[in-house]
Amino acid sequence: MRFLLSIGMVLLAPFAGVLSPSSSSHPIAASAPTAAPEKTVYDYSLAMPGGGVQSLADYRGKVLLIVNLASQSVYASELAALDQLEKTYADQGLVVLGIPSSDFGKQELSDDAAIDAWYKKQNLSFPIASKATLTGVQAIPLVGFLTEPPTGLPGGELHWNFTKFVLDRAGHPVMRMEASGDPADPEFQEKLEEVLKGTYKAPAAGKNKSSEGDEDDDDE
Repeated sequence: MRFLLSIGMVLLAPFAGVLSPSSSSHPIAASAPTAAPEKTVYDYSLAMPGGGVQSLADYRGKVLLIVNLASQSVYASELAALDQLEKTYADQGLVVLGIPSSDFGKQELSDDAAIDAWYKKQNLSFPIASKATLTGVQAIPLVGFLTEPPTGLPGGELHWNFTKFVLDRAGHPVMRMEASGDPADPEFQEKLEEVLKGTYKAPAAGKNKSSEGDEDDDDE
C-alpha cells in the first residue's frame, strides 16, 4: 500500500502547480488588439498607359496634386495652369498626377491609344494615368480614399471633371478644389505653397473654403 501511495504522489507531482489555487492568482493578460495602420495615399496605385502600374508610394515625401481629366471638357483649358504649377514647384517637391475619365458628360476619348496620344501632344510635364472609372461600384479605390471618411475631404463624391486634390508630404488629403476653381488663382497657389512648406492649416470640417464650386454642369 505504501508503495502504491508513493507512486501516486510521484505521478501527481508535475501537476501540483496546475492544481494549486495559487496558480490562478496570476492570470495571463490578454494582449490588446493591434490598431490598423493609418491609410495614406501611398497604399494606392494607378494603372498607366502601356500596361504599367504606378505605385503612389514612389512619391513618398512629395506634395501631390491629383486631378481627374477629360480632354473634351471646357475645363481642359486648366491643363496649361496645372503644367505651370508642376514646372514652378517641382523643385520644392510638387508632383501633379492626371487621371482621365469619361464618367462626367462622356467628355474623354473612348480609345486608350487616342487618349495617350492626345495628352502627349499637349507636351505636359506631369504624368497621365490610364483612363479610369471614378464613380459607382467600379470606381478605383483611390477615389474613396480622397472623398470618403475617415480619410476623404469634405465635398463628397466627385461632381465633375477637373476636381483637384492636394495631399501633404505625409500622404494625407488636405485641400480640394472643384472644377470651376482655377489652378492659376493666386489664392490657390498661396495655399499650395503653404502645403509645400508644411505650414498649411486645413479648415474645420464643413468650412473647407478650398472645396469651391457647386456641381458643375460643364458642357453637357
